[in-house]
Amino acid sequence: MKLKKKYVPALFSLGIVFGIILGSFLNFGTSSDTAFFSANSKKEKLNKLIDYIDYEYVDTVNTDSIVEVTVNGILDNLDPHSTYIPPEELKEIEENMKGDFVGIGIRFYPYKDSVAVIHAIEEGPSAKAGIRAGDRIVYADDIPLSGKTIDDDSLSKILKGRVNTSVNLKVKRQGEEELISYRVKRDIVPISSVVASYMLTDQLGYIKINRFAESTYDEFKTALKALKANGATQLALDLRDNPGGYVSSAEAIADEFLEKNKLILFTKNKTGKINKTYSNRGGIFEDGEVFILINENSASASEIVAGALQDNDKGLIIGRRSFGKGLVQREMSLGDGSAVRLTIARYYTPTGRSIQKPYELGNKDYFEDYLERYENGELRSADSIKVADSLKFKTPLGKVVYGGGGIIPDVFVPKNIDYEIQNLNYLLRSGDMRMFIFEKLEKDRPYYNSLSLEEFQNEITISDASVEDFISYAKIRGINLRAEKYKEVYKSYLKATMAKQLFGNNAFEQMVNQDDAIIQKVISISAN
Repeated sequence: MKLKKKYVPALFSLGIVFGIILGSFLNFGTSSDTAFFSANSKKEKLNKLIDYIDYEYVDTVNTDSIVEVTVNGILDNLDPHSTYIPPEELKEIEENMKGDFVGIGIRFYPYKDSVAVIHAIEEGPSAKAGIRAGDRIVYADDIPLSGKTIDDDSLSKILKGRVNTSVNLKVKRQGEEELISYRVKRDIVPISSVVASYMLTDQLGYIKINRFAESTYDEFKTALKALKANGATQLALDLRDNPGGYVSSAEAIADEFLEKNKLILFTKNKTGKINKTYSNRGGIFEDGEVFILINENSASASEIVAGALQDNDKGLIIGRRSFGKGLVQREMSLGDGSAVRLTIARYYTPTGRSIQKPYELGNKDYFEDYLERYENGELRSADSIKVADSLKFKTPLGKVVYGGGGIIPDVFVPKNIDYEIQNLNYLLRSGDMRMFIFEKLEKDRPYYNSLSLEEFQNEITISDASVEDFISYAKIRGINLRAEKYKEVYKSYLKATMAKQLFGNNAFEQMVNQDDAIIQKVISISAN
C-alpha cells in the first residue's frame, strides 16, 4: 500500500511562525494617468496603481483583495517566513501565542445537530461548574445551539467574553431526562504549551513542549521544579514537532541548563550589527543531565534551545535533523486588524553556525524539503545526511557540529516510514481518530466518565473488533489500513486517544511514549 502524496505534507507538521511584509499604502493625489506614471518613489507607484484601479477601473473591484494579493506577491519574493496575516487569523494566532484566553474552558465539536463537549479543561470555569465530557450544550443565554449547523467561530463568539461575565447554559446529559442548567462565569483559561510532564524512570523526568508562547517558560519552570521534587536528576526535553515561537521563551529555557555567561545565540541584521544573548542567572538544572529530543518538524525556537545546549557541550541531542529555520521575524500591525511579520535578522548558534536551510529555489522547494529527506534516505540513516566541510564547527570540548540546514543530532534514531505508520500518523493529525473515539465513548458515556485514570488503564482494553471498526472508519475517509502487522499499535493509539479525551494530554503522552523509539533510546542511554 502506498501513502498518498497529498498526505505527506500533512505528516510534516511545519507550524512555522508566520512571516511579514513592509509597506504602507498612501493617498493618491490625482487620477490622471500622467500623475500616475510620473511617480518618483517605488512605494508611491504601488500606492497610485491601487488607487488608480479603485477610482477608474471599469468594473467594481474589491481593492482590499488587491492589496492582499499585492502584499503576498511582495512577500513571495523575500523569504519563506516573511508573511502576511489577515485579520481573521491574527486574533487566533495572538491568543494561541499569548498562552491563554477568556472563556468557559471547554474543548468541543459541533457534532451532528448539537455542540458536544469533548473535554472540560481541568480547573477551568466549566469543570468547576460541573460540566462533563459528552454533555451537549443546547442553549447559551437562551440562544438555541441545537438543530442547526454551528461553526466554531460563531460558537466561540457566544461562549467567550469578558472576565467575570457569566453565560447561562442548558445541557443535555446522557441518562438524564431533563436539561441541566449551569451558570458559568468566564475566566482566563490557559492554553498550555507544556503538554506533558511526568517521570519516565526514577531519575529521568520528561517534559514535552509543543510551541514557545509567552507562558511557556513559566509552565516549563513549574514542571521542572515538580520533577526535581520527585527525584529527577535527568531530563528528556521533547521538542519534536515543535515549530517554534517566541525567541525570548527559548532563551529563558536554555538558560536554566547553562552556567552564567554562556552564549545562547547571537543575531546579525542587514547592516552587520550583532546582538548576543548570554545566560545570566543560576539555572535550576545546571547540574542535571539533559537530553533534547528533535525531529524534522522541530524548528526555529526549538532549534535555538537544541543549538545552544549542543554548542555548549550540555547534554545530548537525540532524534533526527531538525527543520532548519534560522531567521528572526518582527511583527508590524497594518492598522486594519492584519499584520505582517518580516524577517529582520539571522540567528547563529554559539559556535557561529547558521542553521537556516537554503530557500533560493522558492517556497515550494523549501517546504517540500521533507520529501527530499524522505526520498534520499535521511530519515532512515544518519549516513544519508548531507554535510559540507566548509560548514564544520567545533564546540569548546572539540565536538564537531555542522551548519547549513538544521541541527544534526548527536544520537540518530531512524523514523519508521512504513506506509501503515505514516497513514496512522495522518489520521492522528487529521482528527478522524479523535472523532472515532468520541463516538465510541458516547456509547457508554456515564461509565467512562466515572473512571479514574488508574481504573481506565487497568479496566479498558481495545478489542480486535474495535480495530476492525476503526479500519472501516478510516477506509470511508480514503485511508487504507491493515490490521495484520500493526494491530497492537492501533490498539495502543486508540486507547491513548481515548485517555486524552477523558484525562488530557499528559495521559495521552504517557501511553504513546511507552512504544516510542526515541523515548526508549533516551531511557537506555540515561541508564548507562
